[in-house]
Amino acid sequence: MLAFVAAALFVIAFLIRVTETSTQLVFTPTSLLLLGLAFLAAHSAGLGTGWSARRSGRRR
Repeated sequence: MLAFVAAALFVIAFLIRVTETSTQLVFTPTSLLLLGLAFLAAHSAGLGTGWSARRSGRRR
């Protein structure tokens, strides 16, 4: 899920950059790229994957 959000942010930043659209100061292509990288880093760290270090039940 986080990877999809990062990809969407990269696409939006690319479109703003290519079309040279004037946006507010917060939504500059650079800030969107950095936000996308933060989501990608969170995805790489394992956040939002539903993975748990504990296993319930017995090991066979």
